[in-house]
Amino acid sequence: MESFAWKVKNELCRTPVQRSCCARAEAYGVLLYCNTFHTRQVRIITENQRFAARLPRLFRRAFDLRFDRVPEESESKGKLVFEIQEPDKLERIVDLLGYDARQNLAVHVNFGILEDECCRASFLRGAFLAGGSVTDPGKRYHLELASSHGQASREVSALLTEMGFYPRSVMRGGNHVIYFKQSEHIEDLLTTIGAPASALEIMTTKLDKEIRNDANRAMNCDMANVNKTLDAAQEQCQAIEKLRQAGALDRLPDKLRQTALLRLEHPELSLVQLAEQCDPPVTKSCINHRMRKILETARELK
Repeated sequence: MESFAWKVKNELCRTPVQRSCCARAEAYGVLLYCNTFHTRQVRIITENQRFAARLPRLFRRAFDLRFDRVPEESESKGKLVFEIQEPDKLERIVDLLGYDARQNLAVHVNFGILEDECCRASFLRGAFLAGGSVTDPGKRYHLELASSHGQASREVSALLTEMGFYPRSVMRGGNHVIYFKQSEHIEDLLTTIGAPASALEIMTTKLDKEIRNDANRAMNCDMANVNKTLDAAQEQCQAIEKLRQAGALDRLPDKLRQTALLRLEHPELSLVQLAEQCDPPVTKSCINHRMRKILETARELK
């Protein structure tokens, strides 16, 4: 069974690879969040077949190059590995991303590539495809992006904040993790990067939860009211039996005696329902007043 994160990535991979600037921005996000990215090697590992099918098209459009290693046709399941090791190709990638190939690659975010909103969305889509995960909304709300590049992760966090998403950050297993726990931010981010159907599924799941919670609260409230009514009725019946055993029931005024006998006959009824059984019917306030008088009379018995 496919996980929710798997379905999200499949939906993202249906976004066409069209404009070269957006393709480069998406590939940039992939590189910053993939397994290995430095001047000697690019290594991308995924188990998602649609992402694996997208990568060659994406890198041709972004950098006009092919991977040195791609999965064999027989490797349709498990970990699918893509690699670039040829120095000329690596130099081209580094140069197009605005880094200096002659120096050790200090990975940070080149915001010049992300000036347009469409490119920012593409960049975040690539980051999520390579290093992102999202939890099934039926269990909890959690989306994260994990990268081994600390400076880049901090700058991506700043980018997300500028876009109005306000992520949190944590170190985990040597990786720098950006994460969200608010369903609204997760919904908006997925919509922004190209997964509106998945965002809608989160909204629908959240609404279903709220409806179930409201129903449970209402049921619990009803049960509490029923128990309260039964407890009160039991106390009233005990008081009336006490009056009967003391021979005081027949000495009660007619209206109180009628009410007491009705309560013994209908111990399950609420005060409103009991008031309707009176002849003639009375208000809840009236029946409540009579019951208080009956209870007081029972308490006064020695």
